[in-house]
Amino acid sequence: MSKQSILGRIAQLAKANINALLDQAEDPQKMLDQMVRDYTNSIAEAEAAIAQTIGNLRLQEQDYQEDVRAAEDWGRKALAASQRADELRSAGSPDAAKFDNLAKVAIGKQMQSEQEARSAEPSIQSQNEVVDKLKQGLETMKGKLDQLKSKRSELIARAKVAEAQSQVHDAVKSIDIMDPTSEIGRFEDKIRREEARVMGQQELAASSLDAQFEALEDVGRETEIEARLAALKHGGGQLGAGQQQGALGAGQGQQGQGQGQGDAVDAEVVDR
Repeated sequence: MSKQSILGRIAQLAKANINALLDQAEDPQKMLDQMVRDYTNSIAEAEAAIAQTIGNLRLQEQDYQEDVRAAEDWGRKALAASQRADELRSAGSPDAAKFDNLAKVAIGKQMQSEQEARSAEPSIQSQNEVVDKLKQGLETMKGKLDQLKSKRSELIARAKVAEAQSQVHDAVKSIDIMDPTSEIGRFEDKIRREEARVMGQQELAASSLDAQFEALEDVGRETEIEARLAALKHGGGQLGAGQQQGALGAGQGQQGQGQGQGDAVDAEVVDR
């Protein structure tokens, strides 16, 4: 009964689908550790049971061989007693019947040993089949155990890789420059505001300088107009070529004076 239960347990473990079991497990690594322990213990139990079964089988085989040898020995004794009885009967001795009786006893013993040997043969054959199945199941279990250990190592390696990737992801996420709540985001926003302020100051300064140059141009134009008007009044209507040149010269002089004033203004703006 014990041998049959061990055989059934070995067959059940050998047929177990490791991947299907892992799919149902909440923690595959812990389940693999437990399965490795269970398989290791079951293999040890199976080895002990197989060793005991093989030992019992060898004892049965020894008893069988003893019965076979005993049958052969009793057969030789029966033949020897029968031959002696024939010899004595030929010689007219009354002891011939005694040896015939001894031959009959030896034949009885021979038949008993042969019967015991024949009875042991089915049991020995059955035990040999059980031992073969136990050995095959044990080898299958050892293969499953190697598969479990390999799967366990694979899962541990994958778990470590996943943990490392998670740590890297968390580290990258914590320094995301697009995150407005991060320190880098606030620092970038501060720099942008400062750059905008500087651009505004530059644009304002450029507008003020352009206005000053436009004012200088207006002053030069008015000066030239006044000069030409004065020349017209002194010339009696129209200016001659020399008078026009003089008026133009006067205008240019006024322009030069205006430009000098403009340069002074530019210098003042630059100083500011």
